Formats: sequence, C-alpha cells, structure tokens
Amino acid sequence: MRSYLRRHRTVVAAAAVAALTFTAVPASGSTSDPEAAQASDGDDRPQLRTWAADTWRSFDALVVEETGLPDDNVGGDLDPGSRGGYTSPTNIGAYLWSTVVARDLGLISHREARGRLATTLDTVAGLEKHEPSGMFYNWYDPATGTKLTTFPTSGDPVKPFLSSVDNGWLATGLLLASRAEPSLADAADSVRERMDFGCYYDPAQNQIRGGFWDVDPQETAPVPGDYCGMGADVWYTGHHYGAFNTEPRIASYLGIAEGQIPAKHYFGTYRTFPDSCDWDWTETRPTGEWARYLGVDVFEGALPYRGMRVVPTWGGSMFEALMVPLFVPEETWGPRSWGRNHPLYVRGQIEHGMQEAGYGYWGFSPSNDPAGGYREYGVDQLGLDGPGYTSDQERTAVDQPYEGCRDGSPAPTEYGDGVVTPHASFLALRYAPRESMANLRHIAADFDAYGPGGFYDAVAVRSGQVSQRYLALDQGMIMAALGNELADDAMRRYVAPGALSEKVRPLMKMEEFSVGWDR
Repeated sequence: MRSYLRRHRTVVAAAAVAALTFTAVPASGSTSDPEAAQASDGDDRPQLRTWAADTWRSFDALVVEETGLPDDNVGGDLDPGSRGGYTSPTNIGAYLWSTVVARDLGLISHREARGRLATTLDTVAGLEKHEPSGMFYNWYDPATGTKLTTFPTSGDPVKPFLSSVDNGWLATGLLLASRAEPSLADAADSVRERMDFGCYYDPAQNQIRGGFWDVDPQETAPVPGDYCGMGADVWYTGHHYGAFNTEPRIASYLGIAEGQIPAKHYFGTYRTFPDSCDWDWTETRPTGEWARYLGVDVFEGALPYRGMRVVPTWGGSMFEALMVPLFVPEETWGPRSWGRNHPLYVRGQIEHGMQEAGYGYWGFSPSNDPAGGYREYGVDQLGLDGPGYTSDQERTAVDQPYEGCRDGSPAPTEYGDGVVTPHASFLALRYAPRESMANLRHIAADFDAYGPGGFYDAVAVRSGQVSQRYLALDQGMIMAALGNELADDAMRRYVAPGALSEKVRPLMKMEEFSVGWDR
C-alpha cells in the first residue's frame, strides 16, 4: 500500500507543480499540491505540538544525565546503549536551545529546564578548550567531558580542531540560554564572552577561516598565524569560508555583534563568484552587477534555476541557507536581500523534488545516509560548487555549461533514489507552510519514517529505505523551528535583540540581491 501511495504522490504532485506559477514571497497562501491544501486546512498546531513532544523525547535519550552533554546520535529505539559516544559544540548548543523550547512549550517544567541547563553549563565551563581564544574543540566524550583524541566509532586518531562554525552554534546556544533563563545568565555569559571570533578572521581576505589546530597537525595545507593576539601561532585551515549563503555566517554575525570582526566583513564573502572564466569551475555563469558597501566591492550575483535567479549556497542544501534564520530574522532585517532569497531557495528545493526529479517528496540537506553513514544531500543547481551536493543515492549531478568558457553535458533525463530529510521541511516551514506540512505528513504516512523520538533522520523515497537514527543537530533544528512556530518566534526573540540587531541589521538593510523571477 505504501509503495502505491508513493507512486500516486509523485504523479499527482508533479502535475500540480507544473500547473502553477509561484511568487517569491513567504507562501502563506500558496501550495504546490492539492493534497497539501487539504492537509493544511484548520489549525496545524496540535500536529506540530505532537511532533515537538516526540522530538524532545529524542533529546532526553541523547543527553547524559550526569554531564548534561548530548551525544551526537542515538538509535531509533532511543536505547542509551546505541549512542554514538561523541559530541560537539554544535550538539551542545542544540541541546541548550532545545531545552528552552521544551520549557516554553510546556513539555518540561521551568524547574526541570533550569536544572538541565545548569548541569550543561557547569560541564561546559569545565571542558578543556583553547584558552587564548576561548574556543572549544570539535569532539568530546559526552559521558566524561574529556576532549577526544581517538574517535570512538573507528578508533582513528583525532587531531583536536577548533571550528569557527561549530563554536558559532555553541555561542548561539549560550546566548539564548542566558536570555531565556536569567538566573543562569552569569554562567552562560562567562563562557560565551571569552569566545573571540576575531581569532578566525583573516583581515587580508576579509573572510573567516574554517578553524584552526592549536598543535601543528603535520599537514601541508594549514597556515600558521595569529589573527587576534593570542600570543602564539595556531595552524589555520587552508580554506576560508568564502560563500555568503552558508551556515558559517552565524559565526560572522556573532563576531561583528561583539566588535571582534569589522562590519565590512559582512560584504567580504561571495554572493556568487564574479562573472568571469576564472571561476568557470563553479556551477554556471551568474547574472548580476557590482555594488559597493563600506568600501568593499561586491558582485551581486545570482544563479539561474527553473525561471528563478537565486543567491546559492555552497552545495545546494537546505540547512546551509536556513539554519541561521532560525535565530536571526534575516528576511525582516534584509527585505531586499534575504527577504527575497529565502522563499526562492525553498521554492527551488520544492520544484526539484516534485517536478524536476519527480520524487513526490522534497527537502534535501546533509543527513544520515539510509544506506549507512552520513552524507551531504542537496540540489546541485542551487549550489556554487561545480559538482555540488546531489539529491539521490546515485549522485546524479547536473553539469551545466558556463557560457563562453566551458561546455556542459546534457541534463539528466531521470533521477535515482532520492533522499529527503525531515529537518529540511521544518526549516522551510516559515517560508512555505502548507507545502512543508503536507510533505512531512506524506513522509510519515508513506514510509516507516516516524518513531518514538519523532521523524527518523532520512528516507530514500524510491527504495523506501529509512535511516532510523536521531542526530542531535538535525533534531535541534526541528526543535528550534517548532519553538518559533509555536511560541511566537521564541528563538529569534532570545537571540536577535541587542548587539546583533544594532550591528548586523543595518548591514542587511543596505543590500539588494539580484534575485527574482524570469518568467
């Protein structure tokens, strides 16, 4: 029966999408699927509350009670014995904000939330970190808080690394916890205020590095340096975060807000790379014009996709574009930039899944691989990177031409076993509510994709194979989206006011993206 439903959904939904013209505004009244309109009639809040309660149950299983640290992942049956045995700064941040969501939705009491947050903050304060920068290492043992030097699942050695984006998400969780629970503000702020994001900022490139090692990793790519007066060189990643529409911008925003990174850095990354054959290894030739902000020349580029012009992410995935606006109201602060781009980006993901690839489902973002392991998924054409992230198990890529510089290859005539992840639909909920609700309901109804901790991490929609695990990061994105939807934008209300609004909002207000519709 479920296989019949999947085939029927593909035919009906693809036909409906083909018949409609979409507008690049938050889809409060539009839908790409007749079934979606039916599914969204009435109040969705009871369904959303059920999903929130079940998703919170996964965090209850992920966290080690003694330390208050969440594991990275746990099996679908929520057995503590199936935990992964490692955690990261991002996971810790996700647990902090998810605990606040659980409190605000009445899933746990204020007293329980306060106790959970206090335990976590006490442990975090005692974690080994890089003292000169205040930054945390990428991997810890959640049972003891010990910095990992051997990875528990493989036994491989770990060269302790301090990631800019991972520390950005921990700092976000700390800032949110401080404002959501004033009795713990001193504990949260004492950790966060020592985190100096200027230590990642390379003034020569006006961009941040991916991170650094504080011990020479004995590799050729790292670059010795000291950007923030740490007193001794560290070894930076050979790469910078050069793409603008990607999740590391949370670290940039926090650094600008704290005065650790200059405001001009907001304009230092690429909307797209310039329109030149020097960049013909990227996805395709962009459209756009040059502009100048705070003395920085910016190519206001966009990539064409199915009648739209979109500022792409690096790989074409949902969380690159839409994890940050869970906490920062980008589309409000930047109505001529993010306010236009976010709905278009969601529309591109929907059109790919429902019409171009014909899966009957959509929502592509890095997740567990239903066949085992972890993998990046996305919509290739919505990414800057030439190969991009692909949406199916077969890695069906689109080799577009770069006009005047290189030829492309014929577009794929069919796609394989597409992999969708529920967290992508929750990220899209603000911008396409009816389509998101319908997609999630269909995934739950058509596959064995929902368990005691909410939606499992990923589904291969043609084979029906499901990754029956829960990941702290992905569950944390779901909890944040539900906290905003059910508690009056709680995540944004805790994080955005103050220095972020004062320092970052004016930058967003300046800019106009060259995005829109060509049809």
